[in-house]
Amino acid sequence: MPKQSRWVQNVTTVSTFPPEGTFSQDAETVARIMASKKVSPKGIGSGIRMIQYFINRAGKGLSKGRIKELEKAKRILQAKLREEKRAKARPKLRKKALAKRQRPGKRRVSSAGSLRLPSARGALAFSRRRPSARR
Repeated sequence: MPKQSRWVQNVTTVSTFPPEGTFSQDAETVARIMASKKVSPKGIGSGIRMIQYFINRAGKGLSKGRIKELEKAKRILQAKLREEKRAKARPKLRKKALAKRQRPGKRRVSSAGSLRLPSARGALAFSRRRPSARR
């Protein structure tokens, strides 16, 4: 039976290419190079995918130590990506936290600009309930 070809052998790309010998360096250096805008103009996620593609493409030809080092570089980039996403989400969280801090008994101005008074609608609705038939 002829040896089956792997899907990665047929992939051709016109994407950016990391410098020669990048994947033979330590994890921190690989992560720094792959996070640069020159190598990954679309962001850190692109660098993570390139490392994973290299691992898949090299297959059994990589030593266990090299695979471990590349996986470590991937984890470094993933942590950096999570950190960036959290930094972008922080302003939204701050607005929500400020809105929650306002006390319900105080007067508040609505987004339309009119003054909104605290209502007792909840208390009135509770007192107007019909008596339960299960008593």
